[in-house]
Amino acid sequence: MSPASQRPRCKAVGMSKVSEILEAVQSFVEARIIPNEPEIADWLRSAEDPWQRVPQVEALKAEAKKEGLWNLFLGDPAHGPGLSVRAYASVAEAMGRSIFAPEIFNCNAPDTGNMEILHAHGTPAQRERWLTPLLEGEIRSAFCMTEPEVASSDATNMQARAEIIGDTVRLNGRKWWSTGVGHPDCELLVFMGLSDPNGPERQRHSMVLVPRDSKGVKVERLLRVFGDQDPPYGHGEVSFSNVEVPTENILLGPGRGFEIAQSRLGPGRIHHCMRLIGAAERALELMVKRAASREAFGRPLIKLGANPDIIAEARIAIDQARLLTLHAAQQIDEVGARAAMTHIAAIKVVAPRMAQTIVDQAIQIHGGAGLHDDLPLASFFAQARALRLADGPDEVHLKVIAKREAKRILGGLG
Repeated sequence: MSPASQRPRCKAVGMSKVSEILEAVQSFVEARIIPNEPEIADWLRSAEDPWQRVPQVEALKAEAKKEGLWNLFLGDPAHGPGLSVRAYASVAEAMGRSIFAPEIFNCNAPDTGNMEILHAHGTPAQRERWLTPLLEGEIRSAFCMTEPEVASSDATNMQARAEIIGDTVRLNGRKWWSTGVGHPDCELLVFMGLSDPNGPERQRHSMVLVPRDSKGVKVERLLRVFGDQDPPYGHGEVSFSNVEVPTENILLGPGRGFEIAQSRLGPGRIHHCMRLIGAAERALELMVKRAASREAFGRPLIKLGANPDIIAEARIAIDQARLLTLHAAQQIDEVGARAAMTHIAAIKVVAPRMAQTIVDQAIQIHGGAGLHDDLPLASFFAQARALRLADGPDEVHLKVIAKREAKRILGGLG
């Protein structure tokens, strides 16, 4: 039987309930999160130690949880409203309008992906120890997969070791871009390591649950994205030196790491793309308002040069990306993530490119103001650009699409 996250999700929630949840999230984002963005940004800039819980974010999280707007990403109605991937996609778009929104609803990466794999593949003991507090928002987590010394776009290159010795797994190696490891509540690291170098190519790696405070785990540094360390989450370079955990911390079993990783990435890519669409929508709104409120060379910017075409093309591009992403989400619901791989790869190329272009155009319309963190545009740009690499670079997704199309039409590449 295929893993739970590869099977189509049941649509347990009626459309009226989905609409109610979507409207509630949209209202919460617009009325309570976006108006508080300047205060949150000011706190992060001025705090002596920004690597701690952000008071305004914590207050908003408590409100969202109280209102039942919590864990909306997980399709199991035992842990949330039980939304399908398609239904949650529109909710994710609403969250994408603010950089801070996903955490406030306990729907932020990498915790969502880690919760999904624990839910789908974890043992009862693993779920009790890690999934329950993650669902409650009591702890945070990081995903340790990418490595600095290899081309991680080909995940079979990973060299960090997860050596099984009796009833112990010994971890050695270095990971980076481990998002979330800087958070004070980060207690779980999900580590992907080479456990059987001589096994079949996609059965050589295992996924291991590692307590953040394990002996031998060291955050060597927190990496900067366009000069920003992104507190309080951060993106860490982490070394593992003879870290030992029991074999019961292996997810699903030795050699199952690739299987788990693939099941993790399908819905997660929907989440990323729909959040980018939300960011692009807000960027377009800011662009139009700015263009209508400023004049240059005796004319409003909204009527100057190619700006009307830029606005129109942005509208078209956002709608195209949204429809493609919703189609991919629908395919996951109906046939599962593996069968929907072409659609998932397509959106991962289209949505970040679209968002990067539109945000860049919004920055250009705003002039110098677009570069400053008084507006969300710089953060949106960094997010879109980074997501052309995260979860696989554009080139890998294009390769997947081409290969699958050749197989569909020709029976293979020859």
